[in-house]
Amino acid sequence: MSTHQAVHVQSAGDALKLVDVDTPATPRDHVRIQVAACGVCGTDRAFVGGGFPGLTWPLTPGHEIAGTIAELGVGVGVGVGVDNFAVGDRVAVGWFGGNCATCIPCRKGDFIHCANMQVPSWHYPGGYAESVTVPANALARVPDGLTLAEAAPMGCAGVTTFHALRESRATPGDRVAILGIGGLGHLGVQFARAMGFETIAIARGAGKADDARALGAHHYIDSTSEDVSEALGRLGGASVVLGTAASAQAMAETIGGLAPRGELITIGVTPEPLPISPLQLIGPGLSVIGHPSGTARDIEDTMHFAVQSGVRARTQELPLDRAAEAYADMDQGRARYRMVLTI
Repeated sequence: MSTHQAVHVQSAGDALKLVDVDTPATPRDHVRIQVAACGVCGTDRAFVGGGFPGLTWPLTPGHEIAGTIAELGVGVGVGVGVDNFAVGDRVAVGWFGGNCATCIPCRKGDFIHCANMQVPSWHYPGGYAESVTVPANALARVPDGLTLAEAAPMGCAGVTTFHALRESRATPGDRVAILGIGGLGHLGVQFARAMGFETIAIARGAGKADDARALGAHHYIDSTSEDVSEALGRLGGASVVLGTAASAQAMAETIGGLAPRGELITIGVTPEPLPISPLQLIGPGLSVIGHPSGTARDIEDTMHFAVQSGVRARTQELPLDRAAEAYADMDQGRARYRMVLTI
């Protein structure tokens, strides 16, 4: 059996270490990807810390994967099979790491809510590695206009922000606010501008104003110096607030700035309860919804739109053997937007 290098976390909270591991045989309806790049996502912190149920140790993190197909498994089953792909194809895999195609949500075509959906690093080894084996129905084709390092963050951060905005009620010309200008939010601002929305960036401190405008924001609100709801109201109210900041309080503080029938879409992950009362929602008919990531097809749509519009993640790249450093930079806030491991 051949081997490859992968990052292992031996148990919850342990250090990230590069080790040699066996390369498994590629099973039916799976492909083996030679990884070229893997993004470092904030959710990796929860995996490394043991924050998801049913994790298998040692664990290899990473769910923003891009590379080329190195080997095809045998056979075609339900869903998308290996016959749709060939060795050498450029592909990406994100949070959506495969669906069963047999559960009730899958039979309704709602693959992102598959009862048996797989996530790289949770249900099988992730992309902090030279090689990863994934279900064929998890694959998104990478368009020619993106490098693999550019494609990697689109599998989670990109698709989550893009798909949330295109599924919202906002139409071109509407005011859309992006709460938080970090790994998710800096993409949200770019996508909102490219979709034709009057784009409002909300973040803490005046120091982010220039970045926000360079990313495409028409307006900037410093949440440390003014009331966010009042500031949104002075601009005419937002049809949509995309909450990328992992702060329930910050999300709640935007509610009063939504226009009638406006939406607060939450994608910033936090266990904190939202301090919002029904009274705030009922009169203006507001909605608060949670938005998951997106399927392989949604990732393809995200990447194609990125090529057409010029949207790109702002990244810092480090090689796989410096994965612990990249993870620490992201975990401790030293990385401004996204870290990408290159292999």
